[in-house]
Amino acid sequence: MIRARSAAVLFDLDGTLIDSAPDLAGAANDLRQARGLLPLPFASLRPMVGAGARGMVGIAFGVQPGDTDFEALRDAFLARYSQRMLEQTVVFREMQPVLHALEHAGLRWGVVTNKAARFTEPIVDGLGLRTRLSALVCGDTTPHSKPHPAPLFEAARQMGVDAAACVYVGDDARDVVAGRAAGMATLAAQWGYLGDGAAVHDWGADAILSRPSDLLNWLQLA
Repeated sequence: MIRARSAAVLFDLDGTLIDSAPDLAGAANDLRQARGLLPLPFASLRPMVGAGARGMVGIAFGVQPGDTDFEALRDAFLARYSQRMLEQTVVFREMQPVLHALEHAGLRWGVVTNKAARFTEPIVDGLGLRTRLSALVCGDTTPHSKPHPAPLFEAARQMGVDAAACVYVGDDARDVVAGRAAGMATLAAQWGYLGDGAAVHDWGADAILSRPSDLLNWLQLA
């Protein structure tokens, strides 16, 4: 029995559906080495992947938006990332059977990410997900990005379902904020990147999933 309110499942992309940390961290270290700096340990870069270019440039070079060097470093980072974004990026191995189970149960699924379309679309295509998902909302699809609920409302519209009938799974506090604002059930992906803010148990999600298969248990599909 599927939970009555769940007609579709939406996923954040980086850190929830796919493991893109090796390529994002690799691009940051490529840029450091090009500037004569030693590479940083992967463990120090991984938590900031969910913050995108801002997080990667911030941890790699200690600069933030508004700093003199930030825009140039951000643009250089994105250029490097665009050259390697599918070298090591994969769908999380434990997520593959979850997607198959959702499809077998007749539940549609989609992606809502703050990643720009120029990066998201080639990745979704390259990983063979395009023909399987029922909604794709990127960071520049709507006038607002998460934590605003507009991207989630757009995904529900694309799937032709009520937002309140959707479940949103993400690995950042802003995913929970956006999902709750859209009236969706929100599930925190503990296997993700999680960032450096509040602890996952303080996000206010409806449930915390320690592994992808926990989603099937929450939906009562397992």
